[in-house]
Amino acid sequence: MPESPETHVIDYRAAEQLLAARDPRGAVKLLDSVIAAHPENTAARLLRARAFFAAAQLRPAELEFELVLEREPDNAYAHFALARTYQRAGRPDQATRHFRLAAALDPKPEYLKAARFDSDARDGTSHDED
Repeated sequence: MPESPETHVIDYRAAEQLLAARDPRGAVKLLDSVIAAHPENTAARLLRARAFFAAAQLRPAELEFELVLEREPDNAYAHFALARTYQRAGRPDQATRHFRLAAALDPKPEYLKAARFDSDARDGTSHDED
């Protein structure tokens, strides 16, 4: 079946479902073709970054989140997700910076809690589940 814009929409939606069903590698596989055809699609890149994170592929997740932020520097969720990626990779200083940017852009309770100035934020530990 030839690829079309409709096929890419279907693949994107299927990737969302795969990620929700805890199959991040399957989601990445579907999103690769969507992004190859539409490299400017920030939503697809953000979803692929989330899938990489869920698959514990931290470096690819980091690169995708950074690309999203180059295009959308005011995307609070992307800052928060990049911070969690840095946190998981043991890079607390970078994590703290992006947690604080997320909270400054969108004062959601989850973002504000992560941006706190206590020792948990500095040492990269979290008491929340992933």
